[in-house]
Amino acid sequence: MKSFVYVIAIIFVTLLMQGCGEPPMSEIADKIVKVETPRGKYTTVNKHSGAYGRYQIMPNTAKHYAKKLKIKQSQWKKPENQDKIFMALLSDNVKKLKQNGIEVNAFTVYGCHQQGATGFTCILKNENLSRCSYDKLRRNLPKKYRHISNEKLRETWINYWKNKMS
Repeated sequence: MKSFVYVIAIIFVTLLMQGCGEPPMSEIADKIVKVETPRGKYTTVNKHSGAYGRYQIMPNTAKHYAKKLKIKQSQWKKPENQDKIFMALLSDNVKKLKQNGIEVNAFTVYGCHQQGATGFTCILKNENLSRCSYDKLRRNLPKKYRHISNEKLRETWINYWKNKMS
């Protein structure tokens, strides 16, 4: 039943948001899950960031969306609620990408998921990043790239994730 609800939700969002030439949201969602939780478990915990579940959503973000979707905050970790929250987050991220004139594809949707829509837009538009933003970019790269200078970090992060999500 849970996977059925997930599939229906993916189809619904795909129909709502699909534009000419855009990849199906189900493909993008599948790629995000493979990166975030290779085994797709709803109970996965990132001990460093605190992100939780199949989609590795930060607890504060999950609670915000739980409230928005009228889900009891104590129930956001349930698999069916994680699916609903992820679909709402995915939908909002796609809207933000379109509002900012950014192409919707697996890389850009995942970039929003990982860095937040505002942070991702700043990265792509080469706007000033805070020290915290640079730290977040470094944390989301393999160790071999973490000591790159700030001047090369943004380009390295973009190239790494574009290749990973293609």
